Amino acid sequence: MKKQNYTVKQIQAVDAYTIRHPVLRKGNPIESCIFDGDDLETTLHFGIYNTEELIGVCSLLKNNNPKFSELNQYQLRGMAILQHQQGLGIGHILLKYCDTILKEEKTNLIWCNAREVAVNFYKRNGYRVIGHSFNIKGIGPHYVMKKQLNLSD
Repeated sequence: MKKQNYTVKQIQAVDAYTIRHPVLRKGNPIESCIFDGDDLETTLHFGIYNTEELIGVCSLLKNNNPKFSELNQYQLRGMAILQHQQGLGIGHILLKYCDTILKEEKTNLIWCNAREVAVNFYKRNGYRVIGHSFNIKGIGPHYVMKKQLNLSD
């Protein structure tokens, strides 16, 4: 078995579109991969590489959800791992890296709108479902999920 050489680094929003498109918006125009807030100064984009190949991305937007009382929140958006790389623990590595970055930013809470098919992945990574499912037109059922970040770790 070949040893994988994974590296996580900060990327530009435009770099994330190359992974978001085939994973999250397949069959839609590339413009559907551009999210509100992608270009804000407070938004962080990360990519995970296997050697030099970008294989996964996620974005962190400084965005408070009114459902939660924590003052310092980030929203996880656009979490995507190329299909042939899924199930190898790559998403876990990427989320763990993001947790570390957000703790450095003194962030109390990270939340997301998780696709129904990804709920168990997020649960395995410390997130919990809040409320009932809702539908995002053209994409499908989602759940709000959140994870408390322990800043003393």
